[in-house]
Amino acid sequence: MAISSDQQFLQNSDAVFEPSVADFWSLLKPRVMSLVIFTGFAGMYLAPGSLHPLVFIVSLFAIAGGAGASGAINQWYDRDIDAVMTRTKMRPIPAGVMAPAEALTMGLVVSAMSVLLLGLAANWLAAGLLAFTIFFYAVVYTIWLKRITPQNIVIGGAAGALPPVIGWASVMGSLSFEPLVLFSIIFMWTPPHFWALALVKNDDYTRANIPMLPVVAGALETRRQIVIYAVMLAPLAIVPSFVGMASIGYGVLASLGGALFVGLSLQLYKTGDHKHAMRLFAYSIIYLFLLFFGLVIDHALGSYLTGAV
Repeated sequence: MAISSDQQFLQNSDAVFEPSVADFWSLLKPRVMSLVIFTGFAGMYLAPGSLHPLVFIVSLFAIAGGAGASGAINQWYDRDIDAVMTRTKMRPIPAGVMAPAEALTMGLVVSAMSVLLLGLAANWLAAGLLAFTIFFYAVVYTIWLKRITPQNIVIGGAAGALPPVIGWASVMGSLSFEPLVLFSIIFMWTPPHFWALALVKNDDYTRANIPMLPVVAGALETRRQIVIYAVMLAPLAIVPSFVGMASIGYGVLASLGGALFVGLSLQLYKTGDHKHAMRLFAYSIIYLFLLFFGLVIDHALGSYLTGAV
């Protein structure tokens, strides 16, 4: 059951609220932020325009800051459910080392600074997209969707899929079909990635009364949905090879990676055990990394060969 007030939330804690630098750093969800940095970088690098190296770095830093700020606001609002979930109970607020107001203040301040910095360094289209991403994750997903619908991670996944679009806009000052392809890949990747973990952490979500798909629809339906999304994602990941974003070499890499992703999803569907769920979850991270790393390397090789000719 969710904790009804901050007094109840802290009643068993003797904390004096002396958060360390590491506590503030963890508030930014660094593992999530690292993925945002990587996909945001890919969007910037694949864009056909160019930025001064310093502007490039500053823009990427702003995108990372916006992602971290979203994580801080998320932890401020979710402090009640974080306290009852094994996976999150040692986060700074439920652990009793940070006051909720400190987390909210940090999230709001870093959000504003990140958006302003990106607008001044790159352009205001990119800044507007970053502001929308922060709002979507912190308000639409965290405050609204997460607690009311099993489709929370499907719709909310749009926030995690926007960094390459923001990166592209930072360079070009406009949008086109290509960054939407990158968005679609991450958007379609997010549900099977997260649901694989949710299958393992089902007891946590049940205890916190969060309507994740395994809680509401059961493990079998969740595994079925994972297979469906995996089957849709695999061909989508090859699209860059057919729209001029990448060569056939990337297409081969994406095809092999997608086939393995579908295979692991089918294996999970058949067995239903946690071992295969965690195997799929771990591989999904590798798979997304390979796709975007493959796009970056393919683009670099293409530019080098073009220059050499």
